[in-house]
Amino acid sequence: MRRDSLFYQLFAQLPQTLFDLLGIDTPQGYRFDSVELKQTAFRIDGVFVPPDPSGTVYFCEVQFQRDTTFYERFFAEIFLYLRLYRHTFSDWQAVVIYPHRQVEQVSFEPYEVLVNSHRLRRVYLNELGSPEALPLSLALMQLTVLPEAEMPTAARLLAERTRTEAVPRPEVIMELITTIVLYKFTELSREEVLRMLGFTTEELKRTRFYRDVYAEAREEGLQEGRAQGLEEGRQEGREEGRQEGLQQGLQQGLQQGLQQGETLVVLRLLRRRFGELPAGLEERIRQLSPPQIEALAEALLDFTALEEVFAWLERSS
Repeated sequence: MRRDSLFYQLFAQLPQTLFDLLGIDTPQGYRFDSVELKQTAFRIDGVFVPPDPSGTVYFCEVQFQRDTTFYERFFAEIFLYLRLYRHTFSDWQAVVIYPHRQVEQVSFEPYEVLVNSHRLRRVYLNELGSPEALPLSLALMQLTVLPEAEMPTAARLLAERTRTEAVPRPEVIMELITTIVLYKFTELSREEVLRMLGFTTEELKRTRFYRDVYAEAREEGLQEGRAQGLEEGRQEGREEGRQEGLQQGLQQGLQQGLQQGETLVVLRLLRRRFGELPAGLEERIRQLSPPQIEALAEALLDFTALEEVFAWLERSS
């Protein structure tokens, strides 16, 4: 995922972020959009459109790489927009977000007057201050530029603030934190990131990620188990040669299939976490009783290595 996609999500989900940057109260009714000016194939990263023509339109650009003609392009986009949509606003202001000052182009000519005017606000994320002192929206922005060594501590801090502070849409903020960390630590799974953020087993089970993964694995496992059980029931009924035996066999097979399905759910979840399982381990899990399977499904959320699965089986045998 590119950084501009991260910022697009941030602005779209938490549009007050721009106004936190500007240090003003969030006005009501603003609509965030990414606007393509088709006449010249220009695209402005973010446009905050006022709810009525008497308001101010805000242009926002995220610039993480040095571009010696950036201001030439940015102001060209702005003035083309002003010409096309003049009837929708009464004033305008622009904001450029940099990771640090070294990324900004050196020469501003011939746009120096505009660059140094009140029309443009330049923001350097590494100069915003400490994450614990910033509004959550700005701390999220800063999280995108922190060194890898600092990110886990800062991400856990923001996750804890999300849990304890009275913030709007905490689930959206938590999802953004997770996405930003995944962008930095590409080798980690989403579950590993959630644990890095300090999620307990119970909290993890309430996340949309867990519900989606478990529901998918459960549905696949139950369907496979049901199909196996029904086939076994039909076979048993045929061997008995009676209609009554066929019906009884189907019922028994369905019940067995549901139990097998629960086992398959656990096996699928284990494979998602640890890859292919040793044949001996898979066989031991298949021999567990239904109550043991339920207990293992609860316990596996805390496992970080296959050795812990073997240890659990030893304790439960």
